[in-house]
Amino acid sequence: MSKIVENDPLKEFGRLLNIMDNLRDKCPWDKQQTMESLRKLTLEETYELGYAILKKDMDEIRGELGDLLLHIVFYAKIGSETGSFDIYDIIKTICEKLIHRHPHVYGDVEVQSADDVKQNWEELKLKEGRNGVLSGVPPSLPALIKANRIQEKAHGVGFDWKERELVWDKIDEELLELKSELNSFDETLSSENNEFIENEFGDLLFSIINAARLYGVDPENALEKTNLKFIDRFNYIEKQAKVRQLSLKEMTLEEMEAFWEQAKRMNHEPF
Repeated sequence: MSKIVENDPLKEFGRLLNIMDNLRDKCPWDKQQTMESLRKLTLEETYELGYAILKKDMDEIRGELGDLLLHIVFYAKIGSETGSFDIYDIIKTICEKLIHRHPHVYGDVEVQSADDVKQNWEELKLKEGRNGVLSGVPPSLPALIKANRIQEKAHGVGFDWKERELVWDKIDEELLELKSELNSFDETLSSENNEFIENEFGDLLFSIINAARLYGVDPENALEKTNLKFIDRFNYIEKQAKVRQLSLKEMTLEEMEAFWEQAKRMNHEPF
């Protein structure tokens, strides 16, 4: 007699597949969806998950992961209708990929660190037929995330600073070049000057993102936390203005800065 497993994930996954079949068959909205129509929603769900992770809200993370899982099942269902692939193909493919790319677990390769694992991963992908080290970076990624991934890929094949402290010299160099362009700014040649300035800003940002990576900081998470912190403190300024029946435009910069500092002293953080 087989043992009854409580909280059986396979049983619940099977229930989700059945629900997807029912929705695709009976729900007018679900019947209309295509991979293209789901794409925007999937991106939205991914960012919502990222926000929940930053908040460390476990209930919300669980819910957002469920939403993403639904999208995977949805794509699988659509793929099965055209005979392209189904959920079995998706799971089988990722299982085989994981086994192949972890020879230190499923084979006889020895590694000493997580960095060794990353280097092996990149080498294996090149052997699988990738056109180049950076070909695996999706062109559609946001620029900040793309810069980080480019640098990680280059690091994976040994193209990196010998000592991470050297990156600060590069940042100083890029900052000086940017300041030089700004000092030579000529409004009569604004479009040409702006292009040079934009290029130097890009080089500086790329170097700062590189520094974040070298010191184990996710630049996307770091910037988003600062975004949220700024929003929260600015909202505090706006709230104080309303209490005093003022609009922000009626307040002086000094008054707004005073409330900003007040929010900082209160440790007014978004999370």
